[in-house]
Amino acid sequence: MNELHYIGLDVHKKSIQFCAKTADGTIVDEGRFPSTRLALRQWSAARTQPWKGTMEATMFSAWIYDELKPYAAELKVAHPAKLKAITQAKHSSDPLDARAIADLTRIGWIPSVWVAPPEIRELRLQLRFRNLAVRQSTQVKNHIATTLMEHGVEYNKQKLHRKKYFQQLMEELTDVPPSVRLLLRHSRGTLQLFQASQQMLLNGLTRDQRLAARVELLMTIPGVGPVTALTWALEIGDPHRFPSAGRAMSYCGLVAGRQQSGEKEYRQPLSKQRNANLQTILIEAAHLAPRHNPVLRAVHDKVEREVHKGAAVIAVARKLVAYLLAVDKSGKPFQLREANTAAAAPEALSSPTGSASPSPPPVGRKRVAQRSSPSRVRVAAPKSGAPLTAPGRCAESAPATGGSDGKARRRR
Repeated sequence: MNELHYIGLDVHKKSIQFCAKTADGTIVDEGRFPSTRLALRQWSAARTQPWKGTMEATMFSAWIYDELKPYAAELKVAHPAKLKAITQAKHSSDPLDARAIADLTRIGWIPSVWVAPPEIRELRLQLRFRNLAVRQSTQVKNHIATTLMEHGVEYNKQKLHRKKYFQQLMEELTDVPPSVRLLLRHSRGTLQLFQASQQMLLNGLTRDQRLAARVELLMTIPGVGPVTALTWALEIGDPHRFPSAGRAMSYCGLVAGRQQSGEKEYRQPLSKQRNANLQTILIEAAHLAPRHNPVLRAVHDKVEREVHKGAAVIAVARKLVAYLLAVDKSGKPFQLREANTAAAAPEALSSPTGSASPSPPPVGRKRVAQRSSPSRVRVAAPKSGAPLTAPGRCAESAPATGGSDGKARRRR
């Protein structure tokens, strides 16, 4: 008889601790083996009973998941923060953690996460390296400008990183030591290398047949370019895993944390539990999208008047998420709603399916980041019965009843 086993895997960089239990919680096997592909295959081949397993999400859990998936009846990857909250205990060790994960697998309490297919992870790695090259290029540009300022060299900020202007500037540097000129030339070569690398990666991803149709569809949204479309497609993966636009906005890091207790409710800053790569690109796009999309410009201007510019950028980013999710789910190009398009109001756009786009959470003063502990801000309230004063004048205090033998004190 093939009895189903439930296995918890505590994954580490060099080793993996496992614990196998039956449906009634009896431990049938536990131990540790190296975190290598050969050891994983040998351990999987030695399992004589069908099994369901769970492992915690880590930076190196993807390849382990790919190796174990063919051998398991079911394999899940658990959300680290939620798993930690469920398995919180006084004592913690690798064997105890593996047993706790096995128990959660056995009773079906695993807070699982979505695992991207290998082809998506491959393309996502290229895109993230491209973003790294862009950041490195910016650092090199700043280093060149800083070096010139340190040696009192005047230059045109708008033309500094153009090829001809930089060559002409280097020829005119007569009062700068030779070592500094050599350093500037090395920096210029590094900058060209980063720029060529990021452009090559971007062109390759844009022409990839697995992404071309999807990226072209997302770019039908006014204000969405190739970088934003590629980032959305590769970081989101399957758009149908988000049941609503609000869930997608939260995943992108565009929703503030909320604390509510009794009659009090507080909003915290934007949550750090998000996809940082997607959040960065969406906020950068939100700064430029209102120039190309009148509806997004109307959203930006309205929130900027009511709150401030930072909240307006977040509101535009949320609207972009709603548009991207609607287009990606429907598979149809973005279209303007026929009614009220001349007004260029936020409600004038619709999803490609013809229904109203899911509106983003309102951005107002209650939604802006506030102190998580309002008790730190103390405001002196007037005592009951105390006379109210006019601006610029002081109120006479009531007669003292203690500490001064009942003598009346007055403020001047």
